[in-house]
Amino acid sequence: MSLAVLKSRALAGMDAPEVTVEVHLANGLPSFTIVGLPETEVKESKDRVRAALQNARFEFPARRITVNLAPADLPKESGRFDLPIALGILAASGQMPADELGKYEFAGELSLSGELRPIRGALAMTYAMHRAGDASGRQRAFILPRANADEAALVADAAIHPADSLLDVCAHFAALGGDAQLARHTAQAEAARAAYPDFSEVKGQAQAKRALEVAAAGGHSVLMVGPPGTGKSMLAARFPGILPPMTDEEALESAAVQSLNGGFSVARWKARPYRAPHHTASGVALVGGGGTPRPGEISLAHRGVLFLDELPEFDRKVLEVLREPLESGHITISRAARQADFPARFQLVAAMNPCPCGFLGHSSNKCRCTPDNVARYQDRISGPLLDRIDMQIQVGALPHEDLLKQADGEPSSAIAARVERTFAAQIARQGKGNHALSTTEIDAHCKPDAQGEQLLRTAMTRLNWSARAYHRVLKVARTIADLAGQATIGQPHVAEAIQYRRALREQ
Repeated sequence: MSLAVLKSRALAGMDAPEVTVEVHLANGLPSFTIVGLPETEVKESKDRVRAALQNARFEFPARRITVNLAPADLPKESGRFDLPIALGILAASGQMPADELGKYEFAGELSLSGELRPIRGALAMTYAMHRAGDASGRQRAFILPRANADEAALVADAAIHPADSLLDVCAHFAALGGDAQLARHTAQAEAARAAYPDFSEVKGQAQAKRALEVAAAGGHSVLMVGPPGTGKSMLAARFPGILPPMTDEEALESAAVQSLNGGFSVARWKARPYRAPHHTASGVALVGGGGTPRPGEISLAHRGVLFLDELPEFDRKVLEVLREPLESGHITISRAARQADFPARFQLVAAMNPCPCGFLGHSSNKCRCTPDNVARYQDRISGPLLDRIDMQIQVGALPHEDLLKQADGEPSSAIAARVERTFAAQIARQGKGNHALSTTEIDAHCKPDAQGEQLLRTAMTRLNWSARAYHRVLKVARTIADLAGQATIGQPHVAEAIQYRRALREQ
């Protein structure tokens, strides 16, 4: 047999399209050619595969070898095609049986000794393979490096067979049904929730803690404004620990995105991601990009928290790229030759000082900034972006006597229990969190009583809210009522929501 056909997967954004690896041996001068739009990493597999076969004591055919990676118009990158190319050469040259190859998909980078090294995107590839199998009714098994087995096995019912080396894979096909067959791997991940610092460690700041509880219960974005050293970063770091538990589907989505960058750890299964990029980050780092599009910080924070500290210090053009993802929950990266879609349903938590020196409104330290300096500093955050942030709260400086006391705040577990109960009520009522309600759903579920509506009308007139701001206040008020166990939004709920919506320019 001079032709072998195997299956593998490429990566195109969050998708992992099927790739057919065709290996043909022909007479002629010895050569090794790879076609099918391979990038540099794939072209270099020729040398890795040759050395791996020889060091594994196989014969490297002195013939004309042509490898086609179909479809031809799909770019192929990384070393994941090393394993199927090597197996194709062995099958085409008759050095291993090829009868069962069609029942499997393969991915893995080969070392020069024939060992299998981990690859990026194993979870995304397995997820795509499993969905394709469900649609066609025929499921393939997946053979890949052992280091990727745990994350790939998170896809329920996927048949994962990890291997340590090229020899292990060859032995599997040479002795199907025997002792050398690769064993099927099962997921061994448990939900991890207690990895975050505890809210009980934060002294004082009861109002800020209450606001973050409301934000967690309804999925609302938050901007914390206050002098330096008041605990804004401490509060943000503890925020993921009070969010509702992730569902299996949410955890799989989040893990698949992180797998694309090779940053997923099974130890973090079902733990909300927490991303805190430095304020020097570029727009591409935030939203993703590159010649081969990769997810950015907003996608790596999918189903978790994106914390932007020192918000005005970010470049204004960088901050503006957040406007569309905050509304839509996804980002589309377009390049001349390709387009990639990534999910970006993150919860934004931001922090900033009220002025350049940081002490505007401080009880003991005097602010040295002029009104023009304060206005220019706050104007670094555009009105349209500020309008999309649901809650804008003040985090004041603590009195000295409070700083000297022992921290005795409420633990994260107690807050998380209330948040979980509140979020479950929202799912039961409308099938989603309050932050995701559409305009029609707001009219159906967020109508306040007569007194609450009158207060809301007065606030709209005095504060000149946009329609977006009005709807976001209603959604926050709905969450506050849910935390109180009230079916109707009353005046106290609306009043508290208005307090969380004070425009930055008016502080």
